[in-house]
Amino acid sequence: MTAYANFPGSRPRRLRTTPTMRRMVAETRLDPANLILPAFVREGIDAPVAISAMPGVHQHTLDTLRKAAVEAVSAGVSGIMLFGVPEDGKKDARGTAGTDPDGILQVALRAVREEVGDELVVMSDLCLDEFTDHGHCGVLDADGRVDNDATLERYAEMAQVQADAGAHVVGPSGMMDGQVGVIRDALDQTGHDDVSILAYTVKYSSAFYGPFREAVGSSLTGDRKTYQQDPANARESLRELALDLAEGADMVMVKPAGPYLDILAKVAESVDVPVAAYQISGEYAMIEAAAEKGWIDRDKAILESLTGIRRAGAQMILTYWATEAAQWLGHGRG
Repeated sequence: MTAYANFPGSRPRRLRTTPTMRRMVAETRLDPANLILPAFVREGIDAPVAISAMPGVHQHTLDTLRKAAVEAVSAGVSGIMLFGVPEDGKKDARGTAGTDPDGILQVALRAVREEVGDELVVMSDLCLDEFTDHGHCGVLDADGRVDNDATLERYAEMAQVQADAGAHVVGPSGMMDGQVGVIRDALDQTGHDDVSILAYTVKYSSAFYGPFREAVGSSLTGDRKTYQQDPANARESLRELALDLAEGADMVMVKPAGPYLDILAKVAESVDVPVAAYQISGEYAMIEAAAEKGWIDRDKAILESLTGIRRAGAQMILTYWATEAAQWLGHGRG
């Protein structure tokens, strides 16, 4: 026994005594409205194709994409981010399928808007990597390097056709210098001043993208280190942030999420615009693989990882578990 009758005077455990008490004093709330579903739609298939490195995730047909959008609405998810996967024969050096009004991504945007209207915020990945035969996010110069300014011209075209197809939001993910400003100008000059830009402001060159390459049928050899950020750098992220905001970004994103929560927190503390984080394919795959081995509790790990991203400052989380997690949260499992 201690000599102090009231020792310890402060007992934080009093606020952890019951599930209801813990819920009442929780500092971070995770809600279905915080979640955005990334979805892949593939040209030339008549049934969904499983992605081996991402158990439970598929390349959709247009019909199954429509169903996934409806399910997301029913679960209370706020948005859907679409990625198009063209037939291999339609890929070329300039990614022209990405700016074809009848390309798979534009067809998918129209299909989802027809199905759910404004009940989901329909977002489109604005990048060339899915559509180029070399797999890079831009046009290559004579030396095989990504030509920043030539790529911006293509991004301006992409912005217009995606907006024409019904995108509420475009998400430029290529990490080209000046991309947000060029896209904003292109949208405004074509009567799409109400289309928002979710800037991939902080996008690191990460080992965790591996499963995504399968998901989009990437043709990439080599890496993207000359345009995606070095994982060793933090201050650089704030420089990118300042540039994107000055160019007119409506929302900003950090990608990946889990390995870069420190960066996410810095960004969230620095801005007065909505902040998103993308829980990417490798983050998804690790939890699914560990759960399949019986090493972790899958559902609890999913919610814990999402709560951590939310706690670090993300108002919006892109996650492949969006619909499933939203269903849990809607039933009080959060």
